[in-house]
Amino acid sequence: MSKRPRARVATGLVEGEAGDGIFAFRGIPFAAPPVGANRFTEPRPASPWDGVRDVAGFGTAPPGPQAPTTDDEWLTLAVWTPELGAAGLPVIVWITGGAYLQCTTANPHFDGARLAGGGAVVVSVNYRVGAEGWAHVDGHPDNRGLLDQIAALRWVKDNIEAFGGDPGNVTVYGQSAGAGSCAALLVMPRAAGLFERAILQSLPGTYFTPELAADVTRHIRAEAGVRELADVDPPRLLAAVMAVSERMDSRWGPVAHTPTPFSPVVDGEILPVDPWEGLASGRANRVPMLLGHTRDDARMLAARLGPAEDAAVEELIGALVPTVDADRYRAEFPGLDAAGLREIALGDWLLRMPTLRLAEAAQAGGSPVWFSELFWGYGPEGACHMLDASLVFGTTDVNGEVTAAGPAVVEQHRVLSELMRAEYLAFAATGDPGWARFEPRELATRIYDVAPSVRRYPEERSAAVWRDHRFGVVDLARIDA
Repeated sequence: MSKRPRARVATGLVEGEAGDGIFAFRGIPFAAPPVGANRFTEPRPASPWDGVRDVAGFGTAPPGPQAPTTDDEWLTLAVWTPELGAAGLPVIVWITGGAYLQCTTANPHFDGARLAGGGAVVVSVNYRVGAEGWAHVDGHPDNRGLLDQIAALRWVKDNIEAFGGDPGNVTVYGQSAGAGSCAALLVMPRAAGLFERAILQSLPGTYFTPELAADVTRHIRAEAGVRELADVDPPRLLAAVMAVSERMDSRWGPVAHTPTPFSPVVDGEILPVDPWEGLASGRANRVPMLLGHTRDDARMLAARLGPAEDAAVEELIGALVPTVDADRYRAEFPGLDAAGLREIALGDWLLRMPTLRLAEAAQAGGSPVWFSELFWGYGPEGACHMLDASLVFGTTDVNGEVTAAGPAVVEQHRVLSELMRAEYLAFAATGDPGWARFEPRELATRIYDVAPSVRRYPEERSAAVWRDHRFGVVDLARIDA
C-alpha cells in the first residue's frame, strides 16, 4: 500500500507527495485540454479517470516563452496543504503573472510550500496565455485566460475540502498580470461568489477595447501567414506572438512601451467594465482587498530601453496619456535625470498609479481596503517588480541571490519575509492584515522596509502628476493619413 498522500476529487483519486510537513498535489486537471475542438473555446470539464492518478509532478505549462510544451494537459493546478485531515483552513488561490505571455505552476519563485506552512491551503493555477488565452478570435470568446481562472475557482469551491480547505474562505492573490486578472475577476458576473477576498500587487493599467485586441490579432495572423489562428499549431503561433511583441505597432499607443501585446479585453460581456469603474460602482460586493506595489516597480523594464536622453524621455512621457508630460514630472521631481524620470513615469503609468487608483475605487465602492508599498531591496534593481510576491512566498533566495549579498541582507530578508507572510496569511484568514485601513484622508500605507512602519502614502508627488487621469480601457489610436 502506498504511503504517499491521496485525496479524492470530483474526477477521481489523486496521489501527491509529502515533505517537510506539507502535502503537495502539483498536476491536477481542472479542465479538459484546450486543443482540437476545445481550442479557443471556454474551458470544458475535465474527464474522470479510473484508479489513482499520480499528481506529484507539475502539469505542463501552457505555451509560452518560459518552457517548451510537452503535452496538451495545460489546464492543471497545484495544491499545497499543511494538513489533509484538517477542516476549514483558509484557501489562497495564486494567479501568477508573466505579462499575459507566460504561466507555470512550476515557477520556483512561487512554490506554495512555505506559504502553506503558515496554515493555509495554497492553490496555483495554470491558465492559457499569449494568443491561446488573450487573442481576439472570431466566433470564440475573448478573455479565455480569465475563463480558465474561473473554472479553476469553481474547482476549488467543489473540491478544496478534500485538502483541508474551507470553500467559503477563498482569497485570490495575483501579482502583475495576475493582479490584472484578479481585478478583472472582481467585476465579472461569472466570478461572483467564487472568492471572499482579494490580494493584488502591482496592477497593470492596461485593459483593451475589442478593436485594439482585434488589431493585435491581425498582426499575429500576418506574422504567422494564416487567415485564422486555428490554422497554426501552438508552437508556431507562439513564435508569431513573440515576433510581434518585439515590434509592436505605434497605433497601440503606450502599449508599445510594455513587454506584451496582450491584456484582458473589456468586451461588454465576459468582462463588462474596466476594474476602476466597476469597483467604484460597487460591483465587488464589498470584498475586502489588500493592494500594493513596489517602490522601484519599473526599474527593470526601463533598463531594457537602453540609455535615456532628454528628448526621447520627453517624447515617451508625452505619449503615455494626454494629461501627463515631462514638465509636470520635472516640477515634482526637480533632482531627477532623464533615466530617473523615465523609470518613475513608466512605473507610475503601468503599475503604481493604477494600483493606487484601484484602491481608491474599491474604497469608494464600499470594500474595506488595505495598502502597502515595498521599500526594501538588496541589489541594483532595488525594490523591484515581483520582489514583494517572492518575499510573501519565502522564495526570494531560490538561486542564492540573497545569500550572495551577505549576512546582513540575509537577516533583513528573513525578518521581512516572515512579517509579510504572516500579515498576508492573517488577511486570508480573517480579512484584516493587522494595520490601519486605507482611507481617503489618512491614506495609511504599510511600508515594508528594514524598519517596517505604517504612514501616509509615500508617492503623493506621483499621485499629483496623475490626478487628472482616469484609468480605463486602452483603445486603438486613430492616426490620420
